[in-house]
Amino acid sequence: MPVHPETGPGSAWLRRFGYVLLYVLLSLVALLQILPLVWLLLFSLKNNQEVFDMAPFALPATPRWENYVKVWTEGNISLYFFNSVWITVVSVVFTVLFASLVTFAITRMHWKGRSLVLGLFMVGLMIPVHSTLIPLFSLFLKLNLTDHPLSVILSYIAFNMPITIMILLGFYYTLPREVEEAAVMDGCSVHRIFFQIVLPMTASVLATTAIINMIYDWNEFIFVNTFISTDAYKTLTVGVQNFIGQYTTDWGAIGATLMISILPILIAFLVLSNRIVEGIAAGSVKG
Repeated sequence: MPVHPETGPGSAWLRRFGYVLLYVLLSLVALLQILPLVWLLLFSLKNNQEVFDMAPFALPATPRWENYVKVWTEGNISLYFFNSVWITVVSVVFTVLFASLVTFAITRMHWKGRSLVLGLFMVGLMIPVHSTLIPLFSLFLKLNLTDHPLSVILSYIAFNMPITIMILLGFYYTLPREVEEAAVMDGCSVHRIFFQIVLPMTASVLATTAIINMIYDWNEFIFVNTFISTDAYKTLTVGVQNFIGQYTTDWGAIGATLMISILPILIAFLVLSNRIVEGIAAGSVKG
């Protein structure tokens, strides 16, 4: 019996070679992604002289773990870290909730102007952050919200709503309407349908939007630096400036602060990575 060219031993060898080559390339890409983290860790364990005199990936003679203790106790980083955590959590929760409500109303309810409302939210994707700083500062000044965390939270929610709605739209169109129709036949109200049926069904895409919002809110600098002036409400991204002086800069302390700021994002991504992939894959196919 003749061997089919697509299933012959030569084809199997080429397929295995292709997989090996793919894994090698992916391993190299992963290594390139990890190298900056390794460099930052080594950077945070050096003093100023070692930072400039030693090679970037050289191990310090004596790892200076006291840099972490210094930034946590003397540099107010513990306060900035707590502020980053609670401001990010509040912003992400309300952004995802409000975006889910808007997406549910647009995709599941029939009312005049829903296309216009969706268009207005999508226009928000084209508005540069820098162009809104002066109008927002003027608005918050009139509302007595300058130097108040609410100004930062409201800004995060407003700027993250468009991208969150755009991601949710693709997923909501794939949800089967039969489940909701059956719930209506059983006397379920709109609120119960949303909170008890739709939200649980969208758990995977909610995880995707949550991690995207978390990365933006956690790393955001412009709004905090513009609207917040007192140390009591500053976040990690602004607090790192404490170690930059007019005459001297503590580079090891800056590295330790940056390393501390990266860890929550890494942990959240590792925990939610499977849900993120599921949400992106599910929201990318309609029907």
